[in-house]
Amino acid sequence: MINAQLLQSMVEACNDGIVVTEREGEDTILIYMNPAFERLTGYSSSEVLYQDCRFLQGDDRDQLARARIRRALAAGQPCREILRNYRRDGSAFWNELSIAPVHTPGDPRVYYIGVQKDVTRQVELERQLAEAQARLAALQADLQD
Repeated sequence: MINAQLLQSMVEACNDGIVVTEREGEDTILIYMNPAFERLTGYSSSEVLYQDCRFLQGDDRDQLARARIRRALAAGQPCREILRNYRRDGSAFWNELSIAPVHTPGDPRVYYIGVQKDVTRQVELERQLAEAQARLAALQADLQD
């Protein structure tokens, strides 16, 4: 079994943002964030610890993604979604968010570990590819006419 100090070092060295949250009613309170999360979002731990983690969503909340996350977590299942988030400076990024519930024996609370990865480049490339494919299909249709 990995000792706690080694595990902490591994989480802090991870290139993806890692957060731990706890449910308090309707809120999901941020209780831990690794240095990669700080680099990804521009927020320091002193600014956002013990706040509801929805601050990253700004006004552009993806209701469908949030509903899928809520359903999965209510069922005690892990989930993965790609949604738009916002950094401290207001710039948007596409966030691949993987969340899993964590239960501790003897503790009635449920914690969640979230792993966040900036996938803005991949989303943009996929959008460009879809546009190019649509243009190609339109050109092929014109040639057939």
